[in-house]
Amino acid sequence: QEEEGPEAEEPLGVHHALAERASKYTKRPNVFRLQTADWRVFLFQAPTSEEMFSWISRINLVAALFSSPPFPAAVGSQRRFVRPILPAAPSRVPPEEQHRSHEAWMERVAQELFEHQRNLPEKRGRARDLDEYRLKKEYLLYE
Repeated sequence: QEEEGPEAEEPLGVHHALAERASKYTKRPNVFRLQTADWRVFLFQAPTSEEMFSWISRINLVAALFSSPPFPAAVGSQRRFVRPILPAAPSRVPPEEQHRSHEAWMERVAQELFEHQRNLPEKRGRARDLDEYRLKKEYLLYE
């Protein structure tokens, strides 16, 4: 029998996630945010500032260890934008190489965002084209 309600537990995957201090959240002290690979955002409060930074660094370490490089997006006959697939597998790449890979990824994403913003869709274009443009822009900004 499956549990439902407040007692039900759902595992929270941290692969390709990012933990950081919730600087915009001012209602309570020592709050950090966790943004997951599927773009969900969670806020957590720690008892002290030191414990908050400890949680942030540990979560980011585990996220890095279980964040293999993304697979290319699925290929289809349609031209629509599809986000790449983010595998939840231990990274077999040494930390230094993984760091270089992340830097190269950031450079590619920045260049792709620049190109994307240079090629605006027509204002009177199809709604689907405008929506595709918006989705890709949101993804590139998130990355």
